[in-house]
Amino acid sequence: MQFKQKIIVTLIFIAIAILTLVSTAVHLLTESWWFAAVGFESIFWQRIIWQVAIWLVTFTVFVGFLGFNYWLALKFTGDRRFRFLESNEFEPYTAKIANYTATLLIFLTSLTIANLSAAYWEQILQFFHASKFNRLDPIYQKDIGFYLFRLPLLDNLENCFLTLLISGSILAALVYVFKGTIRFDWQWKSLIVEDNWQKLLTKPIKVHLSFLLAAIALDIAVDFWLERYELLYSSQGVVWGADYTSTHARLLAFWVMIIASVLLGLWLIISTWSDKLQLPVYGIGIYAVVLILFNGIYPELQQRFVVEPNELAKEMPYIKHNIEFTRSAYDLDKIDTKDYQLNLAGNSNPNVQQENQATIDNIPLWDYRPLLTTYRQLQEIRFYYRFLDVDVDRYTLNGDYRQIMLSPREFDYSQVPSSAKTWVNRRLKYTHGYGLVMNPVNEVTTDGLPVLFVKNIPPVSQTDLAIKEPGIYYGELTQDYIYTGMNTAEFDYPRGDENAFTKYDGVGGVPIGNWLRKLAYAYDQGSLKILISNYFTPNSRIHYHRQISERVRHVAPFLQFDNDPYMVVVNGRLNWIIDAYTTSDRYPYSEAVAHEQKTELITDKNINYVRSPAKVVVDAKDGTMQFYVVDENEPVLNTYRKIFPNLFKGKDTIPPEIQAHFRYPQDLFKVQARMYLSYHMEDPQVFYNREDDWRFATELYNDQQQQVEPDYLIMKLPEETKEEFSLVLPFTPVNRDNMIAWMAARSDGDNYGKLSLYEFPKQELVYGPFQIAARIDQDPEIAQQITLWSQTGSRVIRGDILVIPIDGSILYVQPLYLRAAKGQLPELTRIIVSYDKQIVMTPSLSQSLAAVFKQVPTQLNPSINPATVDPPQQSALEIYQQAQQALQEGNWVEYGRYQQQLQDILQKSN
Repeated sequence: MQFKQKIIVTLIFIAIAILTLVSTAVHLLTESWWFAAVGFESIFWQRIIWQVAIWLVTFTVFVGFLGFNYWLALKFTGDRRFRFLESNEFEPYTAKIANYTATLLIFLTSLTIANLSAAYWEQILQFFHASKFNRLDPIYQKDIGFYLFRLPLLDNLENCFLTLLISGSILAALVYVFKGTIRFDWQWKSLIVEDNWQKLLTKPIKVHLSFLLAAIALDIAVDFWLERYELLYSSQGVVWGADYTSTHARLLAFWVMIIASVLLGLWLIISTWSDKLQLPVYGIGIYAVVLILFNGIYPELQQRFVVEPNELAKEMPYIKHNIEFTRSAYDLDKIDTKDYQLNLAGNSNPNVQQENQATIDNIPLWDYRPLLTTYRQLQEIRFYYRFLDVDVDRYTLNGDYRQIMLSPREFDYSQVPSSAKTWVNRRLKYTHGYGLVMNPVNEVTTDGLPVLFVKNIPPVSQTDLAIKEPGIYYGELTQDYIYTGMNTAEFDYPRGDENAFTKYDGVGGVPIGNWLRKLAYAYDQGSLKILISNYFTPNSRIHYHRQISERVRHVAPFLQFDNDPYMVVVNGRLNWIIDAYTTSDRYPYSEAVAHEQKTELITDKNINYVRSPAKVVVDAKDGTMQFYVVDENEPVLNTYRKIFPNLFKGKDTIPPEIQAHFRYPQDLFKVQARMYLSYHMEDPQVFYNREDDWRFATELYNDQQQQVEPDYLIMKLPEETKEEFSLVLPFTPVNRDNMIAWMAARSDGDNYGKLSLYEFPKQELVYGPFQIAARIDQDPEIAQQITLWSQTGSRVIRGDILVIPIDGSILYVQPLYLRAAKGQLPELTRIIVSYDKQIVMTPSLSQSLAAVFKQVPTQLNPSINPATVDPPQQSALEIYQQAQQALQEGNWVEYGRYQQQLQDILQKSN
């Protein structure tokens, strides 16, 4: 019976092992096919080979070392039996049970550590392909590349060896305890005073444990040696990085502990020649005292009695290091800082509008939030299409350089009715989204809606921009895998009461025309339908990893990617562009970007270095990926280029039509701007006192104060001769709302990646966006009109307040949108413009600009537009009747206008 049970148990374990191995092997096989299909097969196998090699080495070392220590412990206690099952019916089997248990522990421990160590493939490859930064740290004079590419592996190797030694020591100690050679019932007086240690441990056991403890002590010495470098990331001082106490007390303590650890290791080895067991105990005791005194008490005493009474004087050099290296880590030292020369009589220039016409012609009137709602109401066309986001870009259309907003029309399978959610529809029919919608940022129809340059299905273009391949098989909402090349047509787009169908003719996906691949994917996907369905043909393909952010991350997991991929139209095809970032948490003396809070880009609170040296272009139909280098000198990316020479394409290979759509990454700009709030101060004393801290400007949105988001604008920067596509963000002092400076990130041509900061004179008041919002609310006519709209049941939506530096002054523009209480279609109703202490609101940007630039008296109520003003002889009764008619029709804009006219007539009659 027992024999049968053993056979059953053994067969179960074998079956589990086989299933695990088969599942792993099949998944690796399908993944290799996928990487081959996208052209990166060599990258896949390089990663797998290194991971397998590291796993095997680690597993072998741990099994060998732990097994050797277990065997040695058994040998030294060969005359004793395991005691944990004494006086028990299983006592005859104690040796077998102990061996099985030890074997299982050794196997599980080795397996766990090996699985964890396989993740170190990246660090090992970085170690052997490290690039230099050509910049030395100020304490140890080592190149920054040592800290980013070599120190992490050394730290992990030391931890791995310490785990190995501790595991071996625990395993040996357990054997000695369970065999009774180590007992805990001895009297301490008998052990210490009477020197009866030999009754507790025999000499071979003492030698075994002493050598293990000596090895641990030597490993700890290595750990203290490596800990010296960790001081450069300390956050305990007045600034990030090593401070006075670290370099004078903790560094000394580490050297003392390095020497003490080595001496302890040697002492433990020497003590094996003596029969007295007090020697190791005394050595460990003295070591513990030294550790407490030098590593614990001494640094605290120096901080309290030496540093704190003279903190600024003591910390001055270290504050300088922190400022210098933080600015370098975030590329802040390359920001071109200039004074913005204010023209206090800005409207005195009669040609200001003509001289800045291109800037004015591209002022965005559409906020992405109400615009997205408008897109969804007008252009989703069917319930299963969805616009996820609105992107900002620029194109040359009909010869004009225009800023535009667009959104791809993706297929959202979750919106399909449950009755239609069949396997055929999900995998074979509903395979792709279709086309996009595009509008210029500055044009509005007479109904207050965007002028659509590209619209409808199939796409209809009002410009010379043609869309030849509208299918979106790879996007932001494409979460499911699909099949193409089947003997049934795919749904292409709705056409009246019918549907248009198509068959995929691209090169995307993995071919699955033979039975082996079908079998492998059936097992990997957990679905038999691929084996039994009659829809498959020799040309069938499976498409997966279709979500573009996940797709590029699958190829390059060592990069971080922007949260906002954006679509561009190039040569009639739809392409996604994703900004790729290199980051690290090992840059010496640099403060972590998310020290106090996380950002959209940085989720690891310790990240203290970031660059955007590459961009990925993903074809929306084929899913092909091109990794382009935009910064040839970035050391982290250059290290990965050495590791994966076939992954990245050089800067000189970027097609001009693709490069024309590169824009400075908004996530990176936010990170740099956040760090610049404090690190624009380069004087250590000013920095220490926080005399000039900034913050992001704020504005009102939905009646709540929030941070201003960076805006992409086509504008002419000060001292430049032509307009360019830039990302702009204003700053204010930390406790005030007036604007102190603004930053611009440039995106066009050779100026791509350049950052410029323009500071206002501190003695002059320049309104910030929140102050402009307050002035708008204080204007009686504007406030009265907004209140009137609200009272009639409509909802007023305020767009972003755009801050546009122009002609030595600041032009503020805020669009107002009106939405019926029960409606979902916002209409652009008014444009508020503020310039040179003037604030006007009219139905159009041109009228508002004419008013502020030319000093034209402008009536601010809704009747300003002559085309919409009723004849003055019109009676109050007629106006009242027309207002009631508009109210019944739900036309709140017209109702508000008639109410205002009626109010004017009544006031005049009084």
